[in-house]
Amino acid sequence: MSERTGVITFQGNPLTLVGPEIKVGDTAPDFAVAANDLSPATLADYAGKVLIIAAVPSLDTPVCDMETRRFNTEAASLGDNVKILTVSMDLPFAQARWCGAAGIEAVQTLSDHAGASFGENWGTLIKELRLLTRAVFVVGKDGKIEYVEYLKEITEEPDYDAALGAVKKLIG
Repeated sequence: MSERTGVITFQGNPLTLVGPEIKVGDTAPDFAVAANDLSPATLADYAGKVLIIAAVPSLDTPVCDMETRRFNTEAASLGDNVKILTVSMDLPFAQARWCGAAGIEAVQTLSDHAGASFGENWGTLIKELRLLTRAVFVVGKDGKIEYVEYLKEITEEPDYDAALGAVKKLIG
C-alpha cells in the first residue's frame, strides 16, 4: 500500500496518508463500509447518482460537526439525483446517535471502522492515527471523479463553494 508523507498536517504536525492520491478524471475506487444500521455499503449502492463524499476524522469534533451540518443544509437545494455521504472511523452506533442529536437527515454517514477500506482506497487513511483525513470528493453519475480536495491542515473546513459548484455543473 502506498504512503504519502507530509502531505497533511494536524495542528501543524505532518502526518502520513495511506493509499493513492485520487485525482480528477480517475474512476472512483470502490469501498466497503457500514451504514448506521450495520448493513454493508459499497460504491455500487449509489450508482447513477452524483455523489459528494466527505471524509472526516470524527463527527464528534467541531469542524467535522460544522462540515456535516453544512452539507446537510445544502442538500435541500441539490435534488434527488445527488447523494451526500460522510465517511469516518466513528462506530456506526456513534454516527447514528450524532445524526439524531444533530438533526442530520439528508447526509448519510458511513463507518470505515472495521476495515479502513474507504481510507485505503481513497487515500484518506492517516497512518499515525487510524482516522480519515478531511477530504471532499465529487463523483459524477458515470463514476468519474469530478472534484477533489484533500485539506492540507485537517482542522480546517473544506471549500464548500467549489465542491457544490462541481455538483451544480453535473446536475445542470
